[in-house]
Amino acid sequence: MNKGVKKVRKSINQRKKMRGTAGEKNTTQIMPSSFPQEEEKHGYFPIFTDDGRASKSSNGRITGFAIKGVLSAMLFLSTALLFQTDSELLSAPKEWTVNTLTEEFPFASVNQWYQETFGAPMALSSSPSADEGEALAFPVSGSVSETFQANGTGIKLAPEQETAVSAMQGGVVTFAGNNHETGKTVIVQHPDNSETVYGNLSSIDVHMYQFINRGQQLGIFSPGRDNKNVYFAIEKNNSYVDPVQVIEVDDAE
Repeated sequence: MNKGVKKVRKSINQRKKMRGTAGEKNTTQIMPSSFPQEEEKHGYFPIFTDDGRASKSSNGRITGFAIKGVLSAMLFLSTALLFQTDSELLSAPKEWTVNTLTEEFPFASVNQWYQETFGAPMALSSSPSADEGEALAFPVSGSVSETFQANGTGIKLAPEQETAVSAMQGGVVTFAGNNHETGKTVIVQHPDNSETVYGNLSSIDVHMYQFINRGQQLGIFSPGRDNKNVYFAIEKNNSYVDPVQVIEVDDAE
């Protein structure tokens, strides 16, 4: 009996040792997974760094939008309160606000003031203006095919061949695109707050808010079967004037 018990105990001890060895092997296989990876050894932690920068950038954009939103709301409310108030003290600011919202900004006048004040054209201007002392001229060479008295807004000029359409005076382009009545059209605002209109062009060579000089090319006109005339008009103080009269007066001076 004693020999049998000893054998059983020895057998149990051997099994325990075998289990312990297997446990140690499993431990050594699991341990390397907790070691630093190659990126971590070299100090590269993309997750934490990117998240921090992204959150800062996102917070900055949100703050910027919030500030713009608050300022816009304040401006809107101030304008609304201004128009709701009947105080005589606010009559001048109210009138200025109405004119600003309804009238076109005098780009050409501002550019002229800048030149007179600082002695040089604004950065948006291509070159100094040379309008003073020069006679006015039609935008193209050609006969008048339709007079101002015929339509009450402008005249039509009929060039015999393809030609460049030039600005009568220096100023800033306030419109360059398609018009339902005059096709491809360019409108130029001048320092005296007048505007000249050049319509029925074949192509346009200028863009919105571009400062131009007297005689600068605005586009090209190519006479064809459906387009034989360049439309030209002068508008001042919200009314049209006869371009022929204006240019003849300038020549006489």
